[in-house]
Amino acid sequence: MELVKKLDTGAIYKKRNGKYGIKNKQNKWVNGDEKVKILLAEGLIKAPVPKAKEEPVEEAPAEETPVEETTEE
Repeated sequence: MELVKKLDTGAIYKKRNGKYGIKNKQNKWVNGDEKVKILLAEGLIKAPVPKAKEEPVEEAPAEETPVEETTEE
């Protein structure tokens, strides 16, 4: 593992597979949301942007032709 950056709270390492690992001052690995927050703050990863859902296009109702009522006499 390659040391990327030394922090006040620990160190950031880059693993051979390209992923990052963070060890705190107690020499324990940091995981989960805390890891993501640190990597985002250091600019090493980018936050994924959710895809915008396309709203279904509503078709305008076809113009109705008035039907003449015929009366049979």
